[in-house]
Amino acid sequence: MALVLGIDPGTATTGYGLVREREDGSLESAGYGTIQTQAGVAAHQRLSELFHKINEIIFLHRPDSCAVEKLFFQRNISTAIAVGQARGVLMLAISEAGLEMGEYTPNEVKQAVAGYGSAGKKQVQEMVRVLLALPEIPRPDDAADALAIAITHLNTQRYGEP
Repeated sequence: MALVLGIDPGTATTGYGLVREREDGSLESAGYGTIQTQAGVAAHQRLSELFHKINEIIFLHRPDSCAVEKLFFQRNISTAIAVGQARGVLMLAISEAGLEMGEYTPNEVKQAVAGYGSAGKKQVQEMVRVLLALPEIPRPDDAADALAIAITHLNTQRYGEP
């Protein structure tokens, strides 16, 4: 039974979601949430806090592998840089833990979870709820996105895609 940690990176809020593939091939949520760093704190301190908190999650849950959303260019360059820094810290933690890691674009996640690369956010969230047999859509959005990233990684591993 494989356990994947999906991560939706951000400096202020990072979503995480743990998805387990059962022996029968079905999926279940093993937990999800967000890591929040305090506004107004220096960037290097926020990144340090993010690094330590993701390490705690990895240590506590012992995932078999991880998946992180790929950075895509945004109009707000300062946001893109901050997210890139958060991704780097998260990828370092994953590497230090010796875990395999996949990276997926938002369109790849939409395609893998909803079957349509241009699916809307609500469509993807509803499919996450259905695939994981959850009573309601996971909140906040960052956690739902992280679960979708973990599902994408499991599906990619299952079908032997790169």
